[in-house]
Amino acid sequence: MLSSILSNAATSSVKPGEFLVCMAASLCMGMALAWIHAYKNQVTRNFILTLILLPIIVQTVIMMVNGNLGTGVAVMGAFSLVRFRSAPGNSREISSIFLAMAVGLADGMGYLMTGFLLILTAGATTVLMAKVPGRDSGSGDRELKVTIPENLDYSEIFDDLFQKYTKKAELIRVRTVNMGSLYELQYHIRLHEERQEKAFLDEVRCRNGNLSLTCGRIPSGRDEL
Repeated sequence: MLSSILSNAATSSVKPGEFLVCMAASLCMGMALAWIHAYKNQVTRNFILTLILLPIIVQTVIMMVNGNLGTGVAVMGAFSLVRFRSAPGNSREISSIFLAMAVGLADGMGYLMTGFLLILTAGATTVLMAKVPGRDSGSGDRELKVTIPENLDYSEIFDDLFQKYTKKAELIRVRTVNMGSLYELQYHIRLHEERQEKAFLDEVRCRNGNLSLTCGRIPSGRDEL
């Protein structure tokens, strides 16, 4: 069941029919992989196209270098150079690229059922884990940026307001703006109740002299490897 469909797997000879079957399988698995990656995830059209085409490209290269050690080493070196010409991706993007290359490798050697089982296992795992809610997805979490004059002491200026309206408040960063005449304070806060957000911001505006104020959701990290 998991054996290769290639009749001459040990040699560099590949029949046209076998090549077309492997290419069709790689295309179908690439489309399935693209759907898996896009499931409950922010994606771009270019990256989806890459995931669809990558198994076909790897499968074709593997079939071309089958039995030729020198060509195989040269191709491996060429693939390694691609990493240094690419922008770093997050962990899910990198795992999808490795999965696409593994599927292309399996298809290039004729192990179509192995590639299919790999896609099925990865897809089921991705869908299952995507349905599990994150532990840090609190609905009241906010990123607060407040600008205050340089003559104010920012260390405890909003402590009473945080105690009144928030469950937690953490000062993340302080930086100077407007040629050093102002401070910008960045906090991560969690409100007691979302409907109190306007009242909280109104009191902060009174405290900072109605200078610039920004409150929004905390941006999600990229989880780079």
